[in-house]
Amino acid sequence: MDRAAAERFVAAWCASWCRVDIDAVVAHFADHAQMRSPLALTLTGSPTVTGAENIRGYWRKAYGHIESADLKILSWSWDEAIARLTVWWQLGDTRASEFMDFDDTGRVVRSEVFYGK
Repeated sequence: MDRAAAERFVAAWCASWCRVDIDAVVAHFADHAQMRSPLALTLTGSPTVTGAENIRGYWRKAYGHIESADLKILSWSWDEAIARLTVWWQLGDTRASEFMDFDDTGRVVRSEVFYGK
């Protein structure tokens, strides 16, 4: 993935989250992906969710009751050397930074989110 592809990914990722289209978000993840979040610890007892289907189930539990979201991208960066996208976003009063590592096929293999105020 290059910077232009990363920019397209950020736009599609944001649009999918704004629609709360969890299937569209998970479609970007490899089957064996890992996602780490403090919210996952609260909802599942573990900070890490492994596998695209488990990530889909977690996100449905966490966000499935929401019909739409006003997610705003504050900034993003792409590091081509390590295939890492970092996105700084805001949803309501919640601000976060989230990184996603990609494999050679352009699918997310690992992600982690950090929340702030």
